[in-house]
Amino acid sequence: MQTSTDRESFEAAERELDGIAAGHLDGAADEVLAVAGLLHREPRLRRALADSARTADERAGLLRGLLDGKVGTDAVNLVAVLVGGRWSAPSQLLDAVERLGVTTLLAAADGADELAEVEDELFRFGQVVDGAPQLAAVLGDPTVPVAQRATLVDDLLGGKARPVTVRLAEVALAGFGGRGFAASLARLVELAAARREREVAYVTSAAPLAEEEERRLGDRLRQLYGRPVSVLVTVDPRILGGLSVRIGSDLYDGTVLRRLNDARGALTK
Repeated sequence: MQTSTDRESFEAAERELDGIAAGHLDGAADEVLAVAGLLHREPRLRRALADSARTADERAGLLRGLLDGKVGTDAVNLVAVLVGGRWSAPSQLLDAVERLGVTTLLAAADGADELAEVEDELFRFGQVVDGAPQLAAVLGDPTVPVAQRATLVDDLLGGKARPVTVRLAEVALAGFGGRGFAASLARLVELAAARREREVAYVTSAAPLAEEEERRLGDRLRQLYGRPVSVLVTVDPRILGGLSVRIGSDLYDGTVLRRLNDARGALTK
């Protein structure tokens, strides 16, 4: 579980990220994610870099000695800020480096004014995968090398989605934050929305919503939650009618299916 000290260390790296020129963000993101991969493969290294018995300068110096000349200055500086912080466990440092790579990708999309599109493309891709069980099984199979599955993602999304979307989908293949593929995609959608200072509303409807209906629903949810809301709609005829809306741990189920099940349950008591 992330502690307040973990959060403070990550926030320091986010401030460092703000100083990187927009044109350098894509490259820095790939390099930070490569460092995350290194830490994943080398548990002794991540333990050394999270070791509170060493000073912050000693930990950062160890990192720089390993990466200087192999990774760009921006990426080294970003990860050095993380390593210089205090971490409750080596696993928290690993998660933070991985998330920092993702945050850097989202910053690149934000700088290019593409963040809303990236959020939507990730969600739509998740829907496609959910609707194709064989595809979901292949993409979520941890026994198949990530590079092999990434080739399939490139075939599916190449030329149809923005490069940042494709790269984030590849991050999901590796199990972002220890999650499965589908859960990783969902988390990345939420992080994209959070960077836009928005909540995510997962809406299930029996039929597609008209643009005006989505807008009215978004406005109503914004009034309830006090901030803008991204309305992401999944069509499922099985609910028969009405809407199901999930925001975080809140679930509003006004579907016909739920009412029928409630009535059936009442009749059998």
